Amino acid sequence: MKIRDIKTHVLSKPLDKPFAFSMGWVNQRSSMLVELTTDDGLTGWGESLCHGLQPPQIAASIVQHALKPIVLGQDPFDVDVLWERMYNQTRAFGQKGAVPNAISAVDIAIWDCLGRATGKPIHKLLGGAYRTQVQPYATGFYRYRQGADIADAVAEARRHIDAGFKAMKLKIGFGLEEDIAYVHSVRQAIGQGYQLMVDANHAYNVGSARRLLKAIEPAQIHWFEEPISPEDIDGYRELKNSTDIYLAAGENEFTKIGFREWVSRRAVDILQPDLCSAGGFTECRKISALAQAWHTPIIPHVWGSGIGLAASLQFIATLPPSPLGLSPIEPILEYDQSDHPFRQALIFDALRIEDGMVNIPTGPGLGIEVNRDILDQYAVAH
Repeated sequence: MKIRDIKTHVLSKPLDKPFAFSMGWVNQRSSMLVELTTDDGLTGWGESLCHGLQPPQIAASIVQHALKPIVLGQDPFDVDVLWERMYNQTRAFGQKGAVPNAISAVDIAIWDCLGRATGKPIHKLLGGAYRTQVQPYATGFYRYRQGADIADAVAEARRHIDAGFKAMKLKIGFGLEEDIAYVHSVRQAIGQGYQLMVDANHAYNVGSARRLLKAIEPAQIHWFEEPISPEDIDGYRELKNSTDIYLAAGENEFTKIGFREWVSRRAVDILQPDLCSAGGFTECRKISALAQAWHTPIIPHVWGSGIGLAASLQFIATLPPSPLGLSPIEPILEYDQSDHPFRQALIFDALRIEDGMVNIPTGPGLGIEVNRDILDQYAVAH
Protein backbone atom coordinates (compact mmCIF):
# COMPACT_ATOMS: atom_id res chain seq x y z
CA MET A 1 0.00 0.00 0.00
CA LYS A 2 1.33 3.41 -1.02
CA ILE A 3 0.12 6.97 -0.54
CA ARG A 4 -1.24 8.05 -3.92
CA ASP A 5 -2.53 11.57 -3.30
CA ILE A 6 -3.18 14.25 -0.72
CA LYS A 7 -5.89 16.87 -1.13
CA THR A 8 -6.57 19.84 1.11
CA HIS A 9 -10.06 21.15 1.81
CA VAL A 10 -10.42 24.68 3.16
CA LEU A 11 -13.86 25.28 4.66
CA SER A 12 -15.16 28.57 5.99
CA LYS A 13 -18.45 30.23 6.91
CA PRO A 14 -19.03 33.79 8.21
CA LEU A 15 -20.84 33.74 11.52
CA ASP A 16 -24.28 35.31 11.78
CA LYS A 17 -23.32 36.35 15.30
CA PRO A 18 -19.55 36.96 15.72
CA PHE A 19 -18.11 36.34 19.17
CA ALA A 20 -15.07 37.51 21.09
CA PHE A 21 -12.46 36.07 23.40
CA SER A 22 -9.53 37.88 25.00
CA MET A 23 -7.47 37.93 21.77
CA GLY A 24 -10.12 39.39 19.45
CA TRP A 25 -13.33 38.81 17.53
CA VAL A 26 -14.12 35.58 15.68
CA ASN A 27 -16.05 36.50 12.54
CA GLN A 28 -16.02 33.12 10.80
CA ARG A 29 -15.45 29.44 11.54
CA SER A 30 -12.89 27.73 9.36
CA SER A 31 -11.22 24.34 9.00
CA MET A 32 -8.38 22.89 6.99
CA LEU A 33 -8.92 19.21 6.26
CA VAL A 34 -6.61 16.70 4.62
CA GLU A 35 -7.92 13.87 2.45
CA LEU A 36 -5.28 11.19 1.89
CA THR A 37 -5.81 8.34 -0.57
CA THR A 38 -3.82 5.17 -1.15
CA ASP A 39 -3.23 3.16 -4.32
CA ASP A 40 -5.66 0.47 -3.14
CA GLY A 41 -8.54 2.91 -2.74
CA LEU A 42 -8.49 3.72 0.98
CA THR A 43 -9.20 7.27 2.17
CA GLY A 44 -8.06 8.85 5.41
CA TRP A 45 -9.06 12.18 6.90
CA GLY A 46 -7.17 14.62 9.10
CA GLU A 47 -7.65 18.13 10.45
CA SER A 48 -5.32 21.01 11.20
CA LEU A 49 -6.31 23.17 14.16
CA CYS A 50 -7.63 26.49 12.93
CA HIS A 51 -7.86 29.06 15.72
CA GLY A 52 -10.58 31.66 15.48
CA LEU A 53 -8.13 34.26 14.14
CA GLN A 54 -6.11 31.90 11.90
CA PRO A 55 -6.50 31.79 8.10
CA PRO A 56 -6.90 28.12 7.12
CA GLN A 57 -5.10 28.69 3.82
CA ILE A 58 -1.74 28.85 5.62
CA ALA A 59 -1.77 25.19 6.69
CA ALA A 60 -3.23 24.13 3.33
CA SER A 61 -0.32 25.75 1.51
CA ILE A 62 2.18 24.03 3.80
CA VAL A 63 0.62 20.64 3.10
CA GLN A 64 0.57 21.13 -0.65
CA HIS A 65 4.01 22.68 -1.10
CA ALA A 66 6.11 21.28 1.75
CA LEU A 67 4.60 18.03 3.05
CA LYS A 68 2.90 16.37 0.08
CA PRO A 69 6.18 15.81 -1.84
CA ILE A 70 7.64 14.05 1.22
CA VAL A 71 4.89 11.47 1.69
CA LEU A 72 3.66 10.73 -1.85
CA GLY A 73 4.53 7.21 -2.92
CA GLN A 74 5.43 6.16 0.62
CA ASP A 75 4.06 3.29 2.70
CA PRO A 76 1.62 4.74 5.28
CA PHE A 77 2.63 2.03 7.75
CA ASP A 78 5.99 3.82 8.03
CA VAL A 79 4.16 6.48 9.98
CA ASP A 80 6.95 7.31 12.44
CA VAL A 81 9.49 7.60 9.65
CA LEU A 82 7.18 9.88 7.67
CA TRP A 83 6.52 12.10 10.68
CA GLU A 84 10.23 12.59 11.37
CA ARG A 85 10.90 13.35 7.71
CA MET A 86 8.13 15.95 7.63
CA TYR A 87 9.39 17.59 10.82
CA ASN A 88 13.09 17.53 9.98
CA GLN A 89 12.65 18.83 6.45
CA THR A 90 10.57 21.78 7.70
CA ARG A 91 12.31 22.53 11.01
CA ALA A 92 14.34 25.40 9.56
CA PHE A 93 11.15 27.34 8.89
CA GLY A 94 8.50 25.80 11.11
CA GLN A 95 9.21 24.25 14.50
CA LYS A 96 6.09 25.86 15.96
CA GLY A 97 2.75 27.15 14.73
CA ALA A 98 1.24 26.48 11.31
CA VAL A 99 3.80 23.87 10.18
CA PRO A 100 3.15 21.44 13.08
CA ASN A 101 -0.56 22.19 12.55
CA ALA A 102 -0.21 20.97 8.96
CA ILE A 103 1.92 17.95 9.91
CA SER A 104 -0.79 17.03 12.42
CA ALA A 105 -3.46 16.91 9.72
CA VAL A 106 -1.37 14.66 7.47
CA ASP A 107 -0.45 12.37 10.36
CA ILE A 108 -4.07 11.99 11.50
CA ALA A 109 -5.09 11.14 7.93
CA ILE A 110 -2.36 8.49 7.73
CA TRP A 111 -3.56 6.87 10.96
CA ASP A 112 -7.14 6.95 9.68
CA CYS A 113 -5.94 5.02 6.62
CA LEU A 114 -4.12 2.51 8.80
CA GLY A 115 -7.26 1.93 10.81
CA ARG A 116 -9.34 1.43 7.70
CA ALA A 117 -6.72 -0.92 6.23
CA THR A 118 -6.76 -3.11 9.34
CA GLY A 119 -10.45 -2.70 10.17
CA LYS A 120 -9.63 -1.35 13.63
CA PRO A 121 -10.18 1.98 15.42
CA ILE A 122 -7.03 4.04 15.88
CA HIS A 123 -7.03 3.51 19.64
CA LYS A 124 -6.54 -0.23 19.02
CA LEU A 125 -3.50 0.47 16.85
CA LEU A 126 -2.07 2.71 19.58
CA GLY A 127 -2.26 0.01 22.23
CA GLY A 128 -5.87 -0.10 23.31
CA ALA A 129 -8.44 1.96 25.17
CA TYR A 130 -8.43 2.68 28.90
CA ARG A 131 -12.07 3.77 28.59
CA THR A 132 -15.01 3.39 26.21
CA GLN A 133 -16.59 6.76 26.99
CA VAL A 134 -15.48 10.09 28.32
CA GLN A 135 -17.14 12.90 30.25
CA PRO A 136 -17.39 16.10 28.20
CA TYR A 137 -17.09 19.65 29.44
CA ALA A 138 -18.68 22.59 27.67
CA THR A 139 -16.43 25.28 26.26
CA GLY A 140 -18.32 28.47 25.57
CA PHE A 141 -19.13 31.71 27.33
CA TYR A 142 -17.75 33.87 24.56
CA ARG A 143 -18.76 37.53 24.44
CA TYR A 144 -21.22 38.85 21.90
CA ARG A 145 -20.97 42.48 22.94
CA GLN A 146 -18.62 44.73 24.88
CA GLY A 147 -18.69 44.06 28.62
CA ALA A 148 -19.78 41.05 30.62
CA ASP A 149 -23.45 40.16 30.60
CA ILE A 150 -23.97 38.10 33.74
CA ALA A 151 -27.53 37.19 32.80
CA ASP A 152 -26.34 35.76 29.47
CA ALA A 153 -23.62 33.75 31.21
CA VAL A 154 -26.02 32.29 33.76
CA ALA A 155 -28.50 31.39 31.01
CA GLU A 156 -25.76 29.67 29.03
CA ALA A 157 -24.59 27.73 32.07
CA ARG A 158 -28.11 26.46 32.64
CA ARG A 159 -28.40 25.42 28.97
CA HIS A 160 -25.23 23.34 29.34
CA ILE A 161 -26.59 21.71 32.49
CA ASP A 162 -29.86 20.91 30.71
CA ALA A 163 -27.83 19.36 27.86
CA GLY A 164 -26.19 16.96 30.30
CA PHE A 165 -22.87 18.67 31.03
CA LYS A 166 -21.44 18.33 34.51
CA ALA A 167 -18.51 20.66 33.82
CA MET A 168 -17.99 23.87 31.87
CA LYS A 169 -15.27 26.40 31.09
CA LEU A 170 -15.67 30.18 31.20
CA LYS A 171 -13.86 32.53 28.86
CA ILE A 172 -12.22 35.30 30.86
CA GLY A 173 -9.37 37.74 30.22
CA PHE A 174 -11.42 40.92 29.88
CA GLY A 175 -10.11 42.77 32.93
CA LEU A 176 -9.52 41.75 36.54
CA GLU A 177 -12.59 43.20 38.19
CA GLU A 178 -14.90 42.11 35.38
CA ASP A 179 -13.48 38.58 35.44
CA ILE A 180 -13.79 38.26 39.21
CA ALA A 181 -17.45 39.31 39.24
CA TYR A 182 -18.18 37.08 36.22
CA VAL A 183 -16.71 33.92 37.77
CA HIS A 184 -18.36 34.37 41.15
CA SER A 185 -21.75 35.15 39.58
CA VAL A 186 -21.76 31.97 37.50
CA ARG A 187 -20.63 29.82 40.43
CA GLN A 188 -23.32 31.29 42.66
CA ALA A 189 -25.95 30.64 39.99
CA ILE A 190 -25.08 26.98 39.31
CA GLY A 191 -24.05 25.96 42.83
CA GLN A 192 -21.22 23.62 43.87
CA GLY A 193 -22.37 20.48 42.07
CA TYR A 194 -20.65 21.27 38.78
CA GLN A 195 -16.99 21.53 37.80
CA LEU A 196 -16.04 25.04 36.71
CA MET A 197 -12.87 26.02 34.81
CA VAL A 198 -11.65 29.35 33.42
CA ASP A 199 -9.56 30.21 30.35
CA ALA A 200 -7.91 33.61 29.85
CA ASN A 201 -6.11 32.81 26.56
CA HIS A 202 -2.92 34.34 28.01
CA ALA A 203 -4.48 37.75 28.65
CA TYR A 204 -2.47 38.61 31.79
CA ASN A 205 1.04 38.95 33.19
CA VAL A 206 2.20 37.12 36.29
CA GLY A 207 1.23 39.83 38.77
CA SER A 208 -2.30 40.28 37.41
CA ALA A 209 -2.84 36.53 37.09
CA ARG A 210 -1.77 36.03 40.71
CA ARG A 211 -4.30 38.58 41.92
CA LEU A 212 -7.01 36.95 39.82
CA LEU A 213 -6.17 33.45 41.08
CA LYS A 214 -6.44 34.56 44.69
CA ALA A 215 -9.73 36.36 44.06
CA ILE A 216 -11.46 33.39 42.40
CA GLU A 217 -10.17 30.61 44.67
CA PRO A 218 -13.35 30.75 46.82
CA ALA A 219 -15.39 29.89 43.69
CA GLN A 220 -13.84 26.39 43.68
CA ILE A 221 -12.31 26.64 40.20
CA HIS A 222 -10.96 23.32 38.94
CA TRP A 223 -8.30 24.77 36.63
CA PHE A 224 -7.12 28.12 35.27
CA GLU A 225 -6.12 27.71 31.64
CA GLU A 226 -3.52 29.91 29.96
CA PRO A 227 -3.45 32.78 32.46
CA ILE A 228 -0.24 34.17 30.92
CA SER A 229 1.81 34.02 27.72
CA PRO A 230 2.89 30.53 26.57
CA GLU A 231 6.46 31.82 26.25
CA ASP A 232 6.67 32.53 30.00
CA ILE A 233 7.35 29.08 31.47
CA ASP A 234 9.02 30.60 34.54
CA GLY A 235 5.88 32.67 35.11
CA TYR A 236 3.78 29.51 35.10
CA ARG A 237 6.10 27.92 37.66
CA GLU A 238 5.75 30.98 39.88
CA LEU A 239 1.94 30.94 39.64
CA LYS A 240 1.73 27.19 40.19
CA ASN A 241 3.27 27.55 43.62
CA SER A 242 0.91 30.36 44.65
CA THR A 243 -2.52 28.74 44.37
CA ASP A 244 -4.61 25.64 45.00
CA ILE A 245 -6.26 26.01 41.57
CA TYR A 246 -4.72 23.71 38.98
CA LEU A 247 -2.78 25.51 36.24
CA ALA A 248 -3.30 24.24 32.69
CA ALA A 249 -1.67 25.08 29.36
CA GLY A 250 -0.39 23.53 26.15
CA GLU A 251 -2.64 24.40 23.23
CA ASN A 252 0.07 26.78 22.00
CA GLU A 253 2.92 24.31 22.33
CA PHE A 254 4.12 21.81 19.73
CA THR A 255 5.92 18.46 19.50
CA LYS A 256 7.79 16.50 22.14
CA ILE A 257 10.61 19.04 21.91
CA GLY A 258 8.33 21.90 22.91
CA PHE A 259 6.63 19.98 25.71
CA ARG A 260 9.91 18.74 27.16
CA GLU A 261 10.48 21.98 29.11
CA TRP A 262 6.89 22.17 30.38
CA VAL A 263 7.07 18.64 31.74
CA SER A 264 10.59 18.52 33.13
CA ARG A 265 10.24 21.91 34.84
CA ARG A 266 6.81 21.02 36.27
CA ALA A 267 5.38 24.29 34.97
CA VAL A 268 1.72 23.24 35.05
CA ASP A 269 -0.58 20.74 36.74
CA ILE A 270 -2.37 19.76 33.51
CA LEU A 271 -0.94 19.57 29.98
CA GLN A 272 -3.25 20.41 27.06
CA PRO A 273 -1.71 19.46 23.72
CA ASP A 274 -4.07 19.68 20.77
CA LEU A 275 -3.92 16.56 18.59
CA CYS A 276 -4.62 18.65 15.47
CA SER A 277 -1.82 21.07 16.29
CA ALA A 278 0.94 19.49 18.37
CA GLY A 279 1.84 16.75 15.89
CA GLY A 280 -1.01 14.31 15.37
CA PHE A 281 -1.20 10.82 16.85
CA THR A 282 2.44 9.98 16.17
CA GLU A 283 3.80 12.87 18.20
CA CYS A 284 1.07 13.19 20.80
CA ARG A 285 1.55 9.61 21.95
CA LYS A 286 5.19 10.56 22.63
CA ILE A 287 4.07 13.68 24.50
CA SER A 288 1.76 11.42 26.49
CA ALA A 289 4.64 9.09 27.38
CA LEU A 290 6.75 12.07 28.41
CA ALA A 291 3.96 13.38 30.62
CA GLN A 292 3.37 9.97 32.17
CA ALA A 293 7.05 9.70 33.09
CA TRP A 294 6.69 12.94 35.07
CA HIS A 295 3.26 12.05 36.52
CA THR A 296 1.55 14.93 34.73
CA PRO A 297 -2.03 14.37 33.51
CA ILE A 298 -3.08 15.29 29.98
CA ILE A 299 -6.46 16.79 29.11
CA PRO A 300 -6.24 17.65 25.40
CA HIS A 301 -7.32 20.94 23.92
CA VAL A 302 -10.07 20.38 21.29
CA TRP A 303 -11.49 23.09 19.03
CA GLY A 304 -12.44 22.22 15.49
CA SER A 305 -14.76 20.28 13.24
CA GLY A 306 -16.18 16.82 13.83
CA ILE A 307 -13.03 15.25 12.34
CA GLY A 308 -10.85 16.85 15.00
CA LEU A 309 -13.36 15.90 17.68
CA ALA A 310 -13.42 12.25 16.57
CA ALA A 311 -9.61 12.14 16.39
CA SER A 312 -9.32 13.61 19.88
CA LEU A 313 -11.67 10.96 21.25
CA GLN A 314 -9.41 8.26 19.80
CA PHE A 315 -6.42 9.88 21.51
CA ILE A 316 -8.21 10.34 24.84
CA ALA A 317 -9.12 6.65 24.82
CA THR A 318 -5.40 5.81 24.96
CA LEU A 319 -4.43 8.18 27.81
CA PRO A 320 -3.62 6.27 31.00
CA PRO A 321 -5.23 7.67 34.16
CA SER A 322 -2.74 9.62 36.21
CA PRO A 323 -2.22 7.82 38.51
CA LEU A 324 -3.69 4.45 37.57
CA GLY A 325 -5.52 3.13 40.62
CA LEU A 326 -8.76 1.69 41.91
CA SER A 327 -10.51 5.08 41.61
CA PRO A 328 -8.51 6.83 38.88
CA ILE A 329 -8.74 10.48 37.88
CA GLU A 330 -9.99 10.29 34.31
CA PRO A 331 -9.35 12.77 31.48
CA ILE A 332 -12.31 14.76 30.21
CA LEU A 333 -13.25 15.94 26.72
CA GLU A 334 -13.37 19.58 25.68
CA TYR A 335 -16.65 19.88 23.77
CA ASP A 336 -16.90 23.25 22.07
CA GLN A 337 -20.41 24.73 22.25
CA SER A 338 -19.76 27.94 20.32
CA ASP A 339 -21.31 28.55 16.92
CA HIS A 340 -19.85 26.22 14.27
CA PRO A 341 -21.93 25.78 11.09
CA PHE A 342 -20.42 22.46 10.00
CA ARG A 343 -18.99 20.79 13.13
CA GLN A 344 -21.53 17.96 13.43
CA ALA A 345 -22.96 18.10 9.92
CA LEU A 346 -19.53 17.23 8.49
CA ILE A 347 -19.64 13.81 10.22
CA PHE A 348 -23.37 13.07 9.87
CA ASP A 349 -24.01 14.01 13.53
CA ALA A 350 -22.07 10.93 14.63
CA LEU A 351 -20.98 12.16 18.07
CA ARG A 352 -23.50 12.91 20.77
CA ILE A 353 -23.76 13.27 24.55
CA GLU A 354 -25.66 10.32 26.01
CA ASP A 355 -26.38 10.25 29.74
CA GLY A 356 -23.71 12.87 30.32
CA MET A 357 -20.98 10.97 28.42
CA VAL A 358 -19.56 10.74 24.88
CA ASN A 359 -18.78 7.30 23.50
CA ILE A 360 -15.40 6.57 21.90
CA PRO A 361 -16.02 5.63 18.23
CA THR A 362 -15.24 1.97 17.55
CA GLY A 363 -15.40 1.89 13.75
CA PRO A 364 -12.26 1.61 11.61
CA GLY A 365 -9.82 4.50 11.78
CA LEU A 366 -11.39 7.62 13.24
CA GLY A 367 -14.71 5.77 13.42
CA ILE A 368 -16.64 8.40 11.44
CA GLU A 369 -17.54 9.14 7.83
CA VAL A 370 -17.28 12.53 6.10
CA ASN A 371 -20.24 14.23 4.43
CA ARG A 372 -18.93 15.41 1.06
CA ASP A 373 -21.99 17.61 0.56
CA ILE A 374 -20.76 19.69 3.51
CA LEU A 375 -17.29 19.87 1.95
CA ASP A 376 -18.83 21.33 -1.19
CA GLN A 377 -21.18 23.65 0.67
CA TYR A 378 -18.48 25.39 2.70
CA ALA A 379 -15.49 25.05 0.37
CA VAL A 380 -13.23 28.06 -0.12
CA ALA A 381 -10.93 28.33 -3.14
CA HIS A 382 -7.24 28.13 -2.22
